[in-house]
Amino acid sequence: MQIRLTGLSFTALGAGALVAGPAAGQTLDLTVTIPKLNVAEYHRPYVAMWLEKEGVAPRTIQVWYDVDKRGGEGTKWLRDIRQWWRAAGRGMTFPADGVSGATRAPGPQKVRLIGGRGGMPALSLGNYTLVVEAAREVGGRELVRLPFAWNGNSAAAAGKGSTELGAVSLTLKR
Repeated sequence: MQIRLTGLSFTALGAGALVAGPAAGQTLDLTVTIPKLNVAEYHRPYVAMWLEKEGVAPRTIQVWYDVDKRGGEGTKWLRDIRQWWRAAGRGMTFPADGVSGATRAPGPQKVRLIGGRGGMPALSLGNYTLVVEAAREVGGRELVRLPFAWNGNSAAAAGKGSTELGAVSLTLKR
């Protein structure tokens, strides 16, 4: 039997005893900046975000692509996000509920994910890497890796790309 009280979960252990444990109420706030490039032919990038933890399969948390393309044709270009495609993408079916989203315009894009909902897993304690990869038609590819340690209360990390991605940051709280 599970009982939830203000951010803690308790498990009943016979005779009414309770043992405290971490709650799944984790909130991950991400900011991914898509730079505006001064090029002759600009296309919004396809972007994939996933979590890596040693000994655990990579977990896709967001994919931004041309979801409205007629006949699902936008999905055929997902393989251009090469590192993500090899790590986790090729085994997925699209659109993926809670993961798929439309491409984004240049500027800072903010995303809030809740642990245990959509593509965001409830994280156990340990060291993780958030990976953000972007690929653009008639453009380049770029990957930003943000290592962080989840201690059960909070974590933060930031990084920056140089061409296809700008500033990328995460804040994780319970």
